[in-house]
Amino acid sequence: MTTIAVLLAAVAALGNAFGAHLQHGAVHATISDRKLGVRSQLRLVGNSRWLLGLICLGGGTVLHALSLGLAPLTVVQPLGVLALPLTVLLNSRDSGLGLDKLPRSSVLAALAITAGVSAFVFLAVRSATPTSVSPQAAGTAIELVTVAVLAIGLIGLLSSGSMRCIAYASGCAVAYGLVSLLLRAVSQQVTSGQLADIELWLLLGMGVSVLIGGWLLQHAYASGPPDLVVACLTVIDPLVAVGLGIGLLGEADAVGPWTAVAEGVCAAVACAGVFALARYHPDNRGSGAHTVAPDGSDRRVTSVDSS
Repeated sequence: MTTIAVLLAAVAALGNAFGAHLQHGAVHATISDRKLGVRSQLRLVGNSRWLLGLICLGGGTVLHALSLGLAPLTVVQPLGVLALPLTVLLNSRDSGLGLDKLPRSSVLAALAITAGVSAFVFLAVRSATPTSVSPQAAGTAIELVTVAVLAIGLIGLLSSGSMRCIAYASGCAVAYGLVSLLLRAVSQQVTSGQLADIELWLLLGMGVSVLIGGWLLQHAYASGPPDLVVACLTVIDPLVAVGLGIGLLGEADAVGPWTAVAEGVCAAVACAGVFALARYHPDNRGSGAHTVAPDGSDRRVTSVDSS
């Protein structure tokens, strides 16, 4: 079952990568001044590129939900990192750079993120213990995540540039980490045939978390490049989910001290990669300006020194 769950989670990550790429292009095509108000968000609903991205993200969510019902949270959730390399490829194509022209610092940052989370998954697969999600654990998770999202959202409001992008994307990732825990609770009841026992407040909690996370995600798209957004999601989301799995569900009760230390190192490497990507990303170093092509994709216009 774990192998099937890993495959489903991997395909879900690909859907999330394409969805992020499409929606990022749609946001910049629709909101040229990078201000995402209520009217601008309503215009996004009529953008076919944004809707196609929503379909990709929805498909990824469904597959991810199925995988959560087959394997521990600490195994499935980190696999979302697979979306990052594909997003980097898509963004480099639209920016006109090409892989051979990408800054080495950006490539190394993406590799650090991918390697850190991938190693974390390898360690988690060997030691994680499947557990059930109790109503008490789900309620505590909702309380913790609510406080965290409010705090991170405030940071986003008070910051600018790449820090605002990181804050909004991180807030989205925290909300989605909660969704994964609640999805696991519902998936366990569905796969065990206990449909009549599904708590409606779990579904409500998932719906609210998805809406809030999606709102923060669009603001992150409007504040920075798509690969930086996906980097935050693929690192913060699994860290939150794993933290909830360890702290509330006891999925790491069988983890030895050395394995725990190794997992901590892997998480630190992945987080360092996110901040390095934010600092050295071409979009944040003045190496070019973004324009929006008629098809809604981002294009880079490199300035030429006439002197």
